[in-house]
Amino acid sequence: MTEPLKIAYSPCPNDTFVFHAWAHGRVPGAPALDVTFADIDITNGMAERGEFDVLKVSYAVLPWVLDDYALLPCGGALGRGCGPLVLTREPGDGSQPTAKDLAGKTVAVPSERSTAYLLFRLWAAAEVPGGVGEIKVLPFHAIMPAVRDGEVDAGLVIHEARFTYQNYGLHCLADMGEHWERTTGLPIPLGAIVAKRSLGAERLRELTDAIRTSVRMAWDDPAASRTYVLEHAQEMDPAVADQHIGLYVNEFTADLGENGYAAVRGLLTRAAAEGLVPPLGPGALDIV
Repeated sequence: MTEPLKIAYSPCPNDTFVFHAWAHGRVPGAPALDVTFADIDITNGMAERGEFDVLKVSYAVLPWVLDDYALLPCGGALGRGCGPLVLTREPGDGSQPTAKDLAGKTVAVPSERSTAYLLFRLWAAAEVPGGVGEIKVLPFHAIMPAVRDGEVDAGLVIHEARFTYQNYGLHCLADMGEHWERTTGLPIPLGAIVAKRSLGAERLRELTDAIRTSVRMAWDDPAASRTYVLEHAQEMDPAVADQHIGLYVNEFTADLGENGYAAVRGLLTRAAAEGLVPPLGPGALDIV
């Protein structure tokens, strides 16, 4: 393959940390990359339209894209204690809002096809009597300001917002990951790496090896990716970027393994049973 692979992933620290070595030609034998940075709502849409060779997407979008894309068993975000949060404004009267207080309210989410929103829908079905009201899609970096400024009643946040929401005077109403882990015992699937099936099984295995090598190189020399990570981290505090990487880049990033695949199947099976996503076909998560 002479042309660079067209790849899109987010500017978030976990993605830039994972792909730094490969994107900079440091992975021996790996194809060159043509990198585009985009928020998850954008990359989900790219996958549904069949754009780009390799994409970081939400696990929740897999049922719509697995005919054209294969799930790679590495490079994504899946773990424990790393789930999306539902945030509200800090009550001024010292009261503690509960899930019931979201009934009929407006909630901002990062994407209607995001795993965060899918986890939220599963949680809300069990915890919010009568359901929430309007759902408003906003870029993830705009959600906390919108909650703080009263533009929405609550916000569903991901990534580094776990570490910074109190700076906005916000209250954590519920942790979607905590609910998921408590009810399933499984790790939390968030973001996946997919690649075009048309590349062929051999090439897909080569891409898998390239990602794993890039991850290990990042772990072996974290300082090498520092400039790249902070350059794209939207003025994020370096300490927050380190927390972000520490939480979202873990053993599942190197290899989904049995527990990782169980989590993905568990999420999509539950969601299909609730009519939230199409059911997966046999072997849909296999590369070949």
